Order: sequence, then C-alpha cells, then structure tokens
Amino acid sequence: MRIAFYGSSLLSAYWNGAATYYRGIIRALAAHGHDVTFYEPDAFGRQQHRDIAPPSWARVQVWAAQADALRGVIAEAAKADVVVKASGVGVFDDELLEGVMAAARPDAIRIFWDVDAPATLASLRADPSQPLRRALPGLDLVLTYGGGPPVVASYEAAGARRCVPVYNALDPETHHPAPPDPRFAAELSFLANRLPDREARVEEFFLRAAEREPQRRFLLGGNGWDDKPMPGNVTRIGHVGTRDHNAFNASARAVLNVARDSMADVGFSPATRVFEAAGAGACLITDAWEGIALFLKPDEEVLVARDGREVADHLAALTPRRARAIGAAARARILAAHTYERRGTQVATLLREQAAHRREARVA
Repeated sequence: MRIAFYGSSLLSAYWNGAATYYRGIIRALAAHGHDVTFYEPDAFGRQQHRDIAPPSWARVQVWAAQADALRGVIAEAAKADVVVKASGVGVFDDELLEGVMAAARPDAIRIFWDVDAPATLASLRADPSQPLRRALPGLDLVLTYGGGPPVVASYEAAGARRCVPVYNALDPETHHPAPPDPRFAAELSFLANRLPDREARVEEFFLRAAEREPQRRFLLGGNGWDDKPMPGNVTRIGHVGTRDHNAFNASARAVLNVARDSMADVGFSPATRVFEAAGAGACLITDAWEGIALFLKPDEEVLVARDGREVADHLAALTPRRARAIGAAARARILAAHTYERRGTQVATLLREQAAHRREARVA
C-alpha cells in the first residue's frame, strides 16, 4: 500500500524523541512491501541537526512550516491508500489532521498515530472541543506508542472506532552492543531532553540520586539542561546524536530511564530509551510504572526504583558482574519478543484487516 505519513521528523532526533520509533516502524513496514512517504516540516532546527540521510526504505518530503506549503502537503494525501497523521508534528497539527483526512480518498484507510497518548488524552479531557475529538469517529484506527488498556479504553470512550497500542521496540541493526567510549564513562547515565512534564521526576530520580552518591560520576545527555542547577558530580554533554547512542549506553555502569508524568501515571508506556539501552546490553534502572513486567522482568532484566533513594541504593549495590548479567538478560528478552520486525508485522496485519473490512463493506 502507498502510505502518506505526516510526523515530526524521520531524519532528525533533535528535540524529537519519536525519531527512533518512526524509523523502526516505517523500515519494518517497507520490509512488508509498503511504500511510505514521510512528510516532515522544516522546524525547530531539526533539518540542521539530521541524524540520518534520507533512507532507502522511505521517501522523505520536507516542507516549509508555512501556510502555502501546508496546503501542498495536505493535497498529497489524495494519492495514498493509507493516510497517517501522527501527534506532535509541532506546527499546524490541527490543520494537518483536518486537512489530510478530508483530502484522503473515500477508500483510503485513515489513521491517527499518537506518540504521547496519555498527554493527548489529558488535553482532550481538558478541552473536548479540539479537532481530534471531532475527527475520531471518522477514523479507521487510532494507533498509540503505548498506554495499554487505560489508553485503549479512554480513546474508545472518546469516540475512536478502534485503538491499538503499537509499542516501542528494538531495531537490532541500529541499537546493539558497542565498545565503551571514554567520552561517556560514568556510573549512571541518563539521556533525555528537558521537558516540563518530566523535570520534577528527573530531579527526584537522577539529581537526588547524584546528591546521595557524590563520589560517583553521573552523566546527563540531552537538550535544554544548560541552566539547570546540578550537583558537582553531574556532567552535562548536551545533545547526543543517534549514532552515539550505542556507545553512550554501553559506557556506563547503568543507564537510567525516567518516564514523563503522564506516561508514568498511565503506565504501559516504555520509552524508546528502554529498548535502545537493552539492545546495547546496558543495565537499565527505571522509575516504577505499571506494566513494566510485560517488557522486562524486575530484578533480573531491569532494576526498578520508586524514588531517587532507591536509584542510589541500586547503584551502590551494583557490581560490574551483576550489571553485565542484567544487561545481557534484557537484551535477550527484547530480541525474543520486542523487535520492530514484530511491530511491523502487527501493523501490516492491521492494515490488511482494515482493507478487507472496507472491501466487504463496499460489496455489502
């Protein structure tokens, strides 16, 4: 099928945590024979900070973040068999949603793909007049980055015909073990952009742990942290391109994951970093959230902490041997059950089912 996919960016992970997810899903769909064109705006400096060149497995059309260019990319939707509008494009989100769904052919499959479902649903509850609420009954599918049963129930209550989580996963060709790099040597490393709905949890799980273990080196990667007060044992290194993620994850005793507020509250929303770290064989410490055992087994494949004190306690007790064992177990579990190859098969099956349903409806 020809798929028109409207998202934030496929080419750049700069201020764009969904990039790895998009790449894994779309590459897997291409392997199933689907022809994907990804439409991304030239916004937020992403085109100046590309992580990859335009890939062989998708066409990428970069459009100027202006009204006349918006009209042009909306018109492109009429050429597709499947039209996907992702959340969080960052510019003209409402106009894109309404425009591409209206431009889609009558027989096209219409999908809203939410890469931050808990936050989107909270916004819908706060303002039910949003265009997404009006659009939901006319869409064939809502696919989500995570969220599990709570997100499915909430979307269907809001008017979605069908909501299916398509979780983050691992592309083992992209994320895999790497030699340690002295640039990233640390006892505990954390990689995330500074965002208002995660900052308090970062303070608790990362900075408080650093304060409790002043003799250990903590490493912080990501955008936006330059003016944030930090303990003296925390080193800030700014943006870390995806080409360095394997070395970043492989060079520390342990790697930390901290969920955003909404994802922690809802659960069932493992971040991309969870799978990247596991793919590199890193020992992962994560904040506690419901549903983690669906992905990794606590104490054997991941260490779970309820606060910064428990992060520090895990770190103090973590020997190099145990860290390696946890990382190896996590990698084996993810390779067995949570790859983008599996996610691609899931989405390809959903598309076949939806296409068959439309053919049956036309015959009837």
